[in-house]
Amino acid sequence: MWRCREKFSPLQYALSSSLLPCCCFSSHFKAPFSSHCHGKGGGAAAGARNEKLRVFIVAGEPSGDLIGSRLMASLRRLSPRPLQFAGVGGNLMKREGLVSEFPMEDIAVMGVAELLPHLVRIWVRLRQTVTAVMDFRPHVVVTVDAKGFSFRVLRSITDAYRRLGVSRPPLVHYVAPSSWAWKGGENKLKNLADTLDHLLCILPFEAALFKAHGIKATYVGHPVLEDAFTSVATGENPAHCRWWIKGSKSCSRQDFGLQSGSTVVCVLPGSRAQEVKRMLPLFESALDLLADKVPMLTAIIPTAPSHVITDAVTEAVKAWKTPNILLPYASEKDKYSAFAASDVSLCTSGTAVLQLQMARVPTVVAYRAHPLTEWLIKSRTKLHYISLPNILLDSPVIPEALFADCTPEQLFTLLRQVLEDSEVKEQQAKAAEQVLSMLVPPQQSVLESTGSLRSVENVFDWRPSMAAAATILTSLQIDKT
Repeated sequence: MWRCREKFSPLQYALSSSLLPCCCFSSHFKAPFSSHCHGKGGGAAAGARNEKLRVFIVAGEPSGDLIGSRLMASLRRLSPRPLQFAGVGGNLMKREGLVSEFPMEDIAVMGVAELLPHLVRIWVRLRQTVTAVMDFRPHVVVTVDAKGFSFRVLRSITDAYRRLGVSRPPLVHYVAPSSWAWKGGENKLKNLADTLDHLLCILPFEAALFKAHGIKATYVGHPVLEDAFTSVATGENPAHCRWWIKGSKSCSRQDFGLQSGSTVVCVLPGSRAQEVKRMLPLFESALDLLADKVPMLTAIIPTAPSHVITDAVTEAVKAWKTPNILLPYASEKDKYSAFAASDVSLCTSGTAVLQLQMARVPTVVAYRAHPLTEWLIKSRTKLHYISLPNILLDSPVIPEALFADCTPEQLFTLLRQVLEDSEVKEQQAKAAEQVLSMLVPPQQSVLESTGSLRSVENVFDWRPSMAAAATILTSLQIDKT
């Protein structure tokens, strides 16, 4: 068995992994993207017939687990040859056949100060991941989001193969780092091309930015749009229904046993343990204030499909004064049912903001972190907002309570404003349609790419994970069988 001999320390990992601009590592080795060898005697290239395509895939947090699971399903659908998966992921990727090397929660940490207590564990998991890659001998390695961990894994893989004197497998990263958001962020991209063969971008302006820095990049659409193609959809073709997942408010409320006349707040505290621990007490206090002004207030709380998050939320809400309905290990269908029943949402900044826009739920966004992390964000970012809809529109369409301003009193004020002001609700609905239309994958390129591998029956296959899978498979230049 190959063993990782990486020469970095946990402290070096901490300095290169955080909310800060993407960490870029130098390497003087780069293999052709179309094929690679394994070991001193060489091995089968990705185009060899009658061989399973081995895909090593790594996701480091619940949102990445969802993206990774959908990518795995689309790869299986499009690949002309059978697939074999290995790597790191959560419950959703496990359902697609992945046997995770270790619990994904072990590396689901974001922020500088938040990372410090977990350095040794994450460092050990990093070494374990690289060892697993070398033992698996993949045809391609795909990392999903979680750039701090992902880019260190990719750099370590490159170094390991270089030490062996053989070419490495193609390295693909899905969800581009937000270097455009940070002061000096673009200057740190110059070495990324030496570590990465292809970058799958989820925002329309990113591909051109990375290509300008010598990084091969493809825009594949935002993963949240995939929700419109799952069982939560109404049956309408989402390409023609303004990316709107409609649900019956009355039916959803009846399913949850809500009384007529209730005011319902959907509470989304985050998908990482440190987020939940920090945000839930703020949300609890804000709802206590709101309950004094709004009769029959009820909270619906879907939790991420993680036992760590679900257990933490379950324990915390036991003492809440505000009546609440907990949806443990919430599926996407559960989550959108909760959205349909809600009048407003209180949401920690993240992917859930776009999901709420898909359901047209009026939203208030909140975010707190460790004081050191907050100081670094405020001093290094070029942005005025934290939620993607506001960033794309360069406008505070969705109210945000950030850092020191994220107090129970401010959250109460914003929630009450959104609940009572019909104009605010209408503005958010119009903004949702505009933002989501900006995040659609380019139809023609998707159809052409997928058609070159396996025929696409209809436009219903025009989805981000299909575009991502098609890009990976066509780049590997797999022979048809």
